[in-house]
Amino acid sequence: MRWEELTATEFQQAVAQTGVCILAMGVVEKHSEHLPLGTDYLNGHRIACLAAEKEPAVVFPPFYFGQIYEARCFPGTVTLEPSLLLKLVQSVLDEIGRNGFKKIILLNAHGGNIHFIRFLAQSSLWEEKPYHLYIPMQLADEEKWNAILETKLHGHACECETSVTLANYPELVKMDKVPEKPGDPLGRMKDLPQTYNGIWWYSDFPDHYAGDARTASAEKGRKLVQLEVEGLAKFIAAVKADQVIPALTREFFERSQF
Repeated sequence: MRWEELTATEFQQAVAQTGVCILAMGVVEKHSEHLPLGTDYLNGHRIACLAAEKEPAVVFPPFYFGQIYEARCFPGTVTLEPSLLLKLVQSVLDEIGRNGFKKIILLNAHGGNIHFIRFLAQSSLWEEKPYHLYIPMQLADEEKWNAILETKLHGHACECETSVTLANYPELVKMDKVPEKPGDPLGRMKDLPQTYNGIWWYSDFPDHYAGDARTASAEKGRKLVQLEVEGLAKFIAAVKADQVIPALTREFFERSQF
């Protein structure tokens, strides 16, 4: 069920019936020259909606604010000041909770959101909320996923992401614009000792292309989408049944009151 398509009465019924809301978090950023800026949030929202048809849940409207500072040098990227971004997403989660959902699934649709979403999860221990966050770490079986693909390097606008977009939004993919050479990492930080810096992605992939999309196809995409949808549907069912996280959270906050 899509939040924005329900009437107020239908929405109230959906909250009572499912108890789970899915917030698919994507961004707006460059995806080489052949995929649209909205690739992440478009595909993430589509996967969430398809999974919610299998295992009923309410899907929050398309959301495209996240951590994407590494792409600010490219046209079309949309970023927010860090503290504002954190406050915005936290406020959205609070609104979802205020509307009655006790369980919220944060579906990450963009690799650059990983640390940000984990920080959101850790931040939930600062103040007790009337809802609980659930973040799926892996939707598809890795062996089955890799068996569909021909290339080894993946990461951004690659064979799998391009295939998924071909399956979901074929009219938005420009296969004639796929680079002739793979987007291999340049390793411009390789002489440094093991370290982390915000510029790491740009140091390896200055054209915002990681992988090789030349072998992408809609047929592969449909198989990949199916794996993700089935995985998310199972995750939704597990979240509905879960009593462990609510119990542990109550225990944690009770022990926090000295």
